[in-house]
Amino acid sequence: MDLSFPSPFLFGLAEHTGPLNLASTTGDNAKYAEPYRLWTLDVYDYELDSPMALYGGVPLLLSHAPNRTTGCLWFNPSEAFVDISRHQSARNDGGSSWFSSSSSSSPMSTSAYWMSESGVMDVMLLPGPSPARVFAQYASLTGVTPLPPLFSLGYHQCRWNYNDETDVRYVHGQFEQLDFPYDVLWLDIEHTDGKRYFTWDKFKFPSPEDLQEELASQGRKMVTIVDPHIKKDAGYPVYQEAHEKGLFIHTKDGKEFDGWCWPGASAYLDFTSAEVREWWAERFGYDKYVGSTPNLYTWNDMNEPSVFNGPEVSMQKDAKSLAGIEHREWHNLYGMYMQRATAEGLLKRNKEQDKRPFVLSRAFYAGSQRWGAIWTGDNACKWDHLVASVPMLLALGLCGITFSGADVGGFLGKGGGYGDPDHELFTRWYETGAYTPFFRGHAHHDSARREPWTFGDETTARLREIAKERYQLLAYWYTTFHVAETTGTPTMVPLWVHYPTDVRTFDAEDQWLIGKDLLVHPVTAQGTVSAEVYLPGTEPWFGVRDGVRYTPDGGTVSVAAPLGTIPVFQRGGSIVPRQMRLRRSSAAMVKDPYTLVVAADSSMRASGLLYMDAGDGYDYMKGAYQLRQFTLADGRISNVGLHTSDEFLPPNTLERLELLGVPMPSRVELQYKGQTTSLDFAWSEERGRIVVRKPAVPMAAEWTVALVP
Repeated sequence: MDLSFPSPFLFGLAEHTGPLNLASTTGDNAKYAEPYRLWTLDVYDYELDSPMALYGGVPLLLSHAPNRTTGCLWFNPSEAFVDISRHQSARNDGGSSWFSSSSSSSPMSTSAYWMSESGVMDVMLLPGPSPARVFAQYASLTGVTPLPPLFSLGYHQCRWNYNDETDVRYVHGQFEQLDFPYDVLWLDIEHTDGKRYFTWDKFKFPSPEDLQEELASQGRKMVTIVDPHIKKDAGYPVYQEAHEKGLFIHTKDGKEFDGWCWPGASAYLDFTSAEVREWWAERFGYDKYVGSTPNLYTWNDMNEPSVFNGPEVSMQKDAKSLAGIEHREWHNLYGMYMQRATAEGLLKRNKEQDKRPFVLSRAFYAGSQRWGAIWTGDNACKWDHLVASVPMLLALGLCGITFSGADVGGFLGKGGGYGDPDHELFTRWYETGAYTPFFRGHAHHDSARREPWTFGDETTARLREIAKERYQLLAYWYTTFHVAETTGTPTMVPLWVHYPTDVRTFDAEDQWLIGKDLLVHPVTAQGTVSAEVYLPGTEPWFGVRDGVRYTPDGGTVSVAAPLGTIPVFQRGGSIVPRQMRLRRSSAAMVKDPYTLVVAADSSMRASGLLYMDAGDGYDYMKGAYQLRQFTLADGRISNVGLHTSDEFLPPNTLERLELLGVPMPSRVELQYKGQTTSLDFAWSEERGRIVVRKPAVPMAAEWTVALVP
C-alpha cells in the first residue's frame, strides 16, 4: 500500500539509527538504497545511519506540516519494509511555499510504500490535526504509558556483571560514602545458577533476600535479568514444568523448538498464548522465585527473540505457536508479550496488587509502552553512538515508547573491540542521560569498571552535580509522566511538537524538550566546550543553572558548555518545581520541601503544574493525589488545586521561590488562611532574579505570594 503525506517531514518507524526525519529510500536524492525494515532482531554492535532492523519495530508514521499533523499505523506484526520517497505534488494540499524545492513552486509531499510478508492489511489513519491530537489518537489505539514508580526515574547502576554479594555491597557502599544519588542496582545473567532464570548462584549470592533488604533499608531497589530462553535441563523446575505442560514454541514438525542461547540448548515459551503468559506471571511469586522480595524488579533481554544458531540470530519463520500459527505471523509481537507477562507477574506477586511493576525490555512493538521501559540495546562507547542516541530516543517517544533511554557510556567498550570511554566521553554521556526519561549506566563484562567514581575525583564531583540536577527535577519528570499517562503526549519530544509552526524546528534532532518547559541541548562532540542552541518561540528562555535570560531572535545563541555543564533552558512563561536538597535516593526525598522556579514571559505571566502522589501503588487511580497549578499574573503567584484529595495530604512545604525576569518589588507578602505575612527576599539586578526565602506553606494548600511594586 502506498500512502502519501502532504509534507517532506516524516517521523516514526522506531527502531532505526537514521535521522529523525526519515530519509528517502527511493527516488531522486535517496539517502538509502534499501527500505526501512521492521523485524525485531538481536543486533550486536549495530550499524549507525541505517534503515536496518533493530530490537523493536513500531509500524507508525507521523507527518508534520505547519498546518497539520497526521499519522498512520500499519498494524501488522509480520516482517515489513517501508520505502520512503519525496516528490513535488501535483496540487497544493494545504502546504505552503516553504515546502517547495528550488526548481518548482509546487509543494513537496512524501510517500510511504508499505510491504508486509504476510498477515492482514489493517491500517489506521490518525487525522490530527495537531501533534497533541495525534498522540491522543494513537494512545486510544495502543494505550498510554502508565505512571511509573517514582524510584524508576532515578539513576540505575548496571554492569554485566556485578560479581557477587561482596561486589554489590562495595558498589552500594561507594555511592553511600560519596553522597552520590542512585536508586537501583542491577544484576545481569551471571547472578544465576548456570543461566537458569529465577535462580541464584548459591556461592556468589547465597543470601539474596538479605542483600535486597539491606539495600531497601537505605532506599534502593534491585533488578535481575530474566530472559525468554529456558535452559533444557530436566532438573530445572522451570523448564520441566513448562515442558510437561507443553508451553514451548514448536518446530514446523511439531517438536519442541531447540535453539542456542546463553545457557546452551534452550526452549522458548510461546508468549502469544494467554495460558503461557499466566503461567509465566506465576513464576514471579515469592514462593516460586525463591530469593526475590517486593524490592526486586525485572529486566527482559534477548526477547526479539534471540537464537544464536538461528537465521539472523533469531527463530525460523516456520516455527509454530501453540495455536499452530507460524512464527512469521507474530514475530514482532514476541518481546511485547513477554514484557506484558512479566509486568503482570510483578503486579500479581503481591496479594494486594498495590505495587507498580518496573520491567525493562529490549524488544518492543506498538503498545509496549503499557508494560514498562525500553532501552536502545547494545550501543558502543563511541561519540557517534552518543550522537545517534538522541534521534533514536525521540523517535521512540513519537512512537509512544516514552519511557526510554540509552546505556550511559555505551555498553560495548572493549567487549565490542573499542576502547573504554575516557572521562570526557563518559561525562558528556552522563550529562545527556540525566535529561532522558530512563537513566541507566551499563557496561560489557570485558570493559573496565565505569561506576561514576572510577574516572578520578574531579570527574566524580562533576558527575555528582549532574546526578543532583536529575534528582532536583524528579518532581518535574514525575509530573510530565502524569501528563503522558493522561494525554498520550511523550515526555521527551522534538521541538516541533510544541512549536508546530516553526519551520526551523522540523529537522532539529540534536536538542529536545522535556514536557514543554525545559529545552535540552547536549554536547556530543569531543573537545567541544560551547554549544549553538536554537531557542524557539517569541518568549525568553532562561539558563537553568545561572538564570541568564536569552531572547529568541530567529537564530541560535552561543552558550558556554565546559565539561560537566549541559545547556538546559527554562521557557519564559513557565513554573518548574524542584527539590534542591542533595539526597542519596528518591525515597529520601519524599518529605523534602520544594522550590518553585518562576520564569516570567514578556507579559510577566507564567504557569506550571505539580503532580504528587504516594510514588507507588494505585491509590492515585482512586483519586488519592494532588494536582496543583501555579500561576504568575498581575504580580501574584498563586497555588490552586486542580485535583485535591483528603486521602493524600503530603507534608511537603514551599522552601523557596525563585523568580526570573521580573522587576524588583518593594516587598513580598504571603497570603495564606486569611492572614498576610511579609517574606524576606533577595534581589539580583544582574540576573533579574528574586529569591523569596522560606514561605513555609504547604504545597497541597491554596495560597498567594504577592510582589508589591
